[in-house]
Amino acid sequence: MSRDQAWSLLQKYVDDPSLLEHSLVVETIMRYYARLNNEDPDVWGVTGLLHDLDWQKFPEKQHCFKTAEILRAHSVDELYIHAIMSHDCHCTGVFPKTPLEKTLYAIDELSGIILADIRIRPSQSVLDLKAKSVKKKFKSPSFARGVDRNAITEGIAWLDSDLTTTINHCLTALQENAAALGLVGNIDQ
Repeated sequence: MSRDQAWSLLQKYVDDPSLLEHSLVVETIMRYYARLNNEDPDVWGVTGLLHDLDWQKFPEKQHCFKTAEILRAHSVDELYIHAIMSHDCHCTGVFPKTPLEKTLYAIDELSGIILADIRIRPSQSVLDLKAKSVKKKFKSPSFARGVDRNAITEGIAWLDSDLTTTINHCLTALQENAAALGLVGNIDQ
């Protein structure tokens, strides 16, 4: 599936600006991780872009299952479907096995803390955000309450990584693409 096809499909099911932003952020981080792993950034990016395709319309028990149904109706390769199903593995029963799947699982929730941290910064920018700030927010359960910190910890362990390294990779990906993502904020460039 091409990136343009994925974006078009996403827009058929998602019109919430926050969810679209989340999808673009996850796509960006997944592309970065694909390069780190010498994998296809388009496959990893499209997977990240579509991972919450059904969330706006089916946020509860049907999440991921509806995405699989939609993607199969569009003859999308099972590689994407399995990866997307595995990002909510404790509900779907499909657990991450590949580096792509483990990465998606780890960074999906982590990106939520990062975006929330950007939003409360005076600069509203990713460009001056440091891992130390994100780690502090991660340790505060009242910050971005809806973020599943256990999933982040579990995913990072599956990646054989640590929190600081993973945050730094996410920040690098977002900082390299800050203008395209609208995350430059009020910082002087």
